[in-house]
Formats: sequence, C-alpha cells, structure tokens
Amino acid sequence: MNDEELDFNNAEMLRRKAEEKLRSKQYKVNEFNESDAKKLVHELQVHQIELEMQNEELRQAYNTAETALKKYTMLYDLAPIGYFVLSADGSINDLNFTGADMLKDKRFSLINSNFKLYVSDESKVEFNRFFSTLYSSLVKESCNVKLGYDNNPLGYVYMEGIVTDDDQKCLLSVVDISLYNSM
Repeated sequence: MNDEELDFNNAEMLRRKAEEKLRSKQYKVNEFNESDAKKLVHELQVHQIELEMQNEELRQAYNTAETALKKYTMLYDLAPIGYFVLSADGSINDLNFTGADMLKDKRFSLINSNFKLYVSDESKVEFNRFFSTLYSSLVKESCNVKLGYDNNPLGYVYMEGIVTDDDQKCLLSVVDISLYNSM
C-alpha cells in the first residue's frame, strides 16, 4: 500500500504504517536520562494535542465544504431556470438539470456540444448578435429566442448572459417563456 492509498480516517492503519516506517529507518536510541525522557514525553504530548486540534479543524472544514456542496446543488443543479456555461465558440462546458430539460437531452450528453445547434433557424441571427455582443462589450446582455433543431421546436426562452473576466466563459441563464408567447 503506497501513501496515495492511505485512508487518513483509519487511525489503526495509520499507526501501523507509521510503526513500519519507523522500523524500516532503524533509528538508534541513545541512552536518555530521566530529564530528557520527561522533555520528550512533554513534546510528544504537546504535538499530539496540536494534531488533535488540526484534525478537529479539518473535520470542521470538511463539514463546511459538505454544506456548501449541498447548497450549490440546490441553487445550481435544481434551480427552476436553466444555467449554462459556454465557451467563446458556444460549446457547453457545464449546465444544470433544468437546462438539459429545456434542450430535451441528458446533461452528460450536452457537455461539449454547441449551444447554437439548439437555437432555431429563425432565432439564429438574434442569438449570434447577442452572443457576439456579450464577448465584445463584456457587460450583461439579454435576448428572447426560440429554441429548436431539425424542425423540432423546443420553446421560447428569455436569456441573460455575461462573460467572466478570468477565463472568458459565458454564464447564461435561460427562462422558459413559452407560456407567455402562446397567448
């Protein structure tokens, strides 16, 4: 078992591996007087308490990360509007479940496909103008388009997008407005 496979939550296994490493290094113990032994025991006790404190801090950080992950899942994945992260060429880098439902496909199947393929022919000009303006102005833009492909209409949507400064990704929120367009 190498270090990458260690289960740091298993105290017995860690203890056994530490003892194996200690034996393999063949440390020689000099004769200690009682004063040296007491100092060494004190240092070991202090170190153990420090490790216990660090372990507790790591547990709290883990719990905080788990809570944040649950919150992220609720806010992003299960949101009632579609969220997409697009690259400059329109490829879908990430999306939530609602976005996948809007495009009538499975989430994993849509990753790396081009969002522009799901914009109906009658809305391509509007979407392309919107998308190029996003990248040239670097401010939030919005538009209404009809989604669909191969004469298969998916619905009308309102979308807002903005391009991130750091990695030039387009963050796109999409709201189904088909109900309002059918009146």
